This record gives sequence, C-alpha cells and structure tokens, in this order.
Amino acid sequence: MQLLKLKRNVPLLCLIFLISCNNSEKKKTQIQIGQNSEVNQTSLEVSIEKGNEVYQNFCLQCHLPNGKGIPNNFPPLAGSDWLTEKREESIRAVKFGQNGEIKVNGLTYNGVMTPMGLSDEEIANVMNYVMNSWGNTQDKMVTEAEVTAVEK
Repeated sequence: MQLLKLKRNVPLLCLIFLISCNNSEKKKTQIQIGQNSEVNQTSLEVSIEKGNEVYQNFCLQCHLPNGKGIPNNFPPLAGSDWLTEKREESIRAVKFGQNGEIKVNGLTYNGVMTPMGLSDEEIANVMNYVMNSWGNTQDKMVTEAEVTAVEK
C-alpha cells in the first residue's frame, strides 16, 4: 500500500526537488554516496576536492603532503604569507612557473618551479586547495576566469 502511494508521489517529489535546486542562492553539487545518501557541497568545496587531486599529482613532490616544503629549496605553502599577500603572483607562478627570488614567511627562496602544463580550471582548483589547507583560509574563491586573466 505504501509503495503504491510512493509511486504516485514520485513525479511530485521530482518536481519539488528540481524547483528547490534551481532556487538555491549558493551553487551546490549533489554527490551520491553509497546507495541512498547525498551530500551537498558548495562550488568552493568541489574545487578544493578537485584541487587536492591536482596537488597530489603535481605539487606534493616538492611542497610535501603537509605543505611545509623543503627549507632553503621549496617554499612552504602551509601558513604562507606569499599566498595570502600575493594572490596574482601565486596564480602566475602555478600557471607559468616561477624563477628567481621570492620571500616567503621571511625567508628568501631562489629556485625554479617549472610550468606544470595545467589547465586554467586545474590551476583554480589547486589554488583553492592550497589557499584553504594547512591553516590557510581565503574568503574569495579563485575562479577559472581569474586564472585566465593572469598574463605572463
């Protein structure tokens, strides 16, 4: 009996679901977990999750899993004043590589970071990941459009 009632209400439930999704002020993504549970994530959370994957594949070797880098060789991303104070330069470094002196948390680094060949979307995602990990927090999400606007 209850199954019959549920079947009659499925179209109504679908309509309500679609309307509620379209009326949301924040962009959210539905992610299916297991068989019957869902998690709502904001666009920033989705970007951070994707950025973690990029970080694992391209950045981890030099900046390490904890983001602390290697003293005198690879600057830290964890608690990095350079990330927070030099947003555009940080994006440019990931997009085009970095060569020459930079000062991070009072220490000078003079190394080379080669361009990784990432897309603008991947750069935005990895920037959102590092700018919101290991004690870093940013209010403004890095977008693909922002990365595209950064020139050499």
